Amino acid sequence: MTRRTYIPLGVIAGLIVLAADQGSKWWVMHVLDLPERQQIVLLPVLNLTWVRNAGVTFGLLNGLGSWGHVVLAAVSLSVVAALGVWLRRAESAVVATAIGAIAGGAIGNVIDRVRYGSVVDFIHAHLGTPWGDLSWYVFNVADAAIVCGVAALIIDSQFSRRRQEKSA
Repeated sequence: MTRRTYIPLGVIAGLIVLAADQGSKWWVMHVLDLPERQQIVLLPVLNLTWVRNAGVTFGLLNGLGSWGHVVLAAVSLSVVAALGVWLRRAESAVVATAIGAIAGGAIGNVIDRVRYGSVVDFIHAHLGTPWGDLSWYVFNVADAAIVCGVAALIIDSQFSRRRQEKSA
């Protein structure tokens, strides 16, 4: 299979992530009315919790001011453009799918920044332990796709490196 044949796979992965992200955000806002309800307990370890994040991962860069969402959207779109160049050179289905997932998630969060001035987050995983409560930051489908895509790229690079070492 030539490298070019992986481009559609990456594009499809990106579109699936983008649709799932925007669809889930629409559903929690307009069907569940999460902005009004603020929180819904699904399981002892999982809530739907309404959060608007004006920053980036973990709320970093929240203090960029009134133009912050525009700056972050522009940076994200630059990253998506770089991912598009990388996708053209993807040498495996895993890499193409991971790049597509990252790009789709980034675009989903850019859409939020442009539409709402912040990113809509709503998935809240937490766990009570004898040592205290462990609570992860509230996130969304786009964030999960970005993290999973990056993890897949790291794992794939480790396996690729080992394959190259064995063949050398």
